[in-house]
Amino acid sequence: MAAPHSSSVLTISALLFICFLSYSSVNALPGGITEIKDVKTNKQVQDLGKFSVDEYNLKFKKGEEGSLTFQEVVKGQKQVVEGMQYFLKVSAMENGTPKLFDAVVVVKEWETPANRLISFDPSS
Repeated sequence: MAAPHSSSVLTISALLFICFLSYSSVNALPGGITEIKDVKTNKQVQDLGKFSVDEYNLKFKKGEEGSLTFQEVVKGQKQVVEGMQYFLKVSAMENGTPKLFDAVVVVKEWETPANRLISFDPSS
């Protein structure tokens, strides 16, 4: 009589494990960093790259010479936090010279403004 019970527990455990694997491959788990595959065609990612350059110029350049001009996001990763955190490699022009920058942007759709620039530094 004990054998059918343990067989049911094993079956349920296996099904729960399969459900967990399916969920984790489709939805990002909190804390896990995932590559953004369609970075160059992803409008949201490109908009976040432009946002990061605009915020950098607003906070640090204030119209001074050397302001950056956004070109494109060339690489990106995202991480589920309280919202979504994006790690972006941004191409921008500075005084006519193309340069790469590392930007971190957090998006919390329920806040106003939803986007917040955490860091923006020359890429090493």
